[in-house]
Amino acid sequence: MSNLPDSVCYLNGQYLRLADAKVSVLDRGFIFGDGVYEVIPVYARRLFRFNEHMARLARSLDKVRIANPFSREQWLDRIGVVVTALAADAGANDQLVYLQVTRGVAPRDHVMPTDVEPTVFVMSGPMKPPTAEQRHHGVACVTARDFRWERGDIKSTSLLGNVLARQISADRGAVETILFREGPNGVGFLTEASASNVWIVHEGALLGPPKSEHVLEGIRYDLLAELCEECGIGYNLRPIPESDVLSADEIILSSATKEVLPVTLLDGEPVGHGALRGKPGPVYARLYEAYQRAKATPSV
Repeated sequence: MSNLPDSVCYLNGQYLRLADAKVSVLDRGFIFGDGVYEVIPVYARRLFRFNEHMARLARSLDKVRIANPFSREQWLDRIGVVVTALAADAGANDQLVYLQVTRGVAPRDHVMPTDVEPTVFVMSGPMKPPTAEQRHHGVACVTARDFRWERGDIKSTSLLGNVLARQISADRGAVETILFREGPNGVGFLTEASASNVWIVHEGALLGPPKSEHVLEGIRYDLLAELCEECGIGYNLRPIPESDVLSADEIILSSATKEVLPVTLLDGEPVGHGALRGKPGPVYARLYEAYQRAKATPSV
């Protein structure tokens, strides 16, 4: 398709244009979704929280029993070429790097082969952050039952569940679908959103679901803990029942693209209380400013 990007990517030892990048139809990533990925923000051509993203990639690879194909420096070299090329081609200094590792090419069989080379792919695109209007007014979200698989802690390329969840909100003109998984006594507990982590504010403190197999440990988990400490905001991870989300003072999304983003409408109802009902709250405002300061000193 002519409207697809044609930037430089890395694929299995080669740098080439996206239009020329090809993988086998027997690649297990294509056949089974048998692979993992990472998305790394780039600000002013510098990678943000690179070490943390590499650590999460290593955890995901280990959990699916794929050997990490590169050292930290080898990853950095390959990503650096792709980032530099996009900056030169498109003038994009702020980017999102996508990297993917699949188990490789093998005859179709559910059993994991042990004698294949992983398929490694790296590309980057211009950063598309939330609009100024979204940050000023907040965004709408909807809720749904978390019907995805039980290993949300693995950043897997098998994302059909997330795609279906995100489409629920897209069909209703909302930005995200906030998910709840049934716990004891039939109570729904917050896990995450289709492509974001979800936080609530209660009595001035930021609360998030505990790390578990049902939640992807977003890079912003530790980052927000650091920012909360810097700002003097309470921070706690605990099981969050659906009722706490529906009655929260603030709801905040976090992800590589959204950074932190306020939710001001949930299932058609304004979020929050009193004069701030349906408006971005003060904890969001402080975290957003702190996030911008953190971006000014990227890790790489």
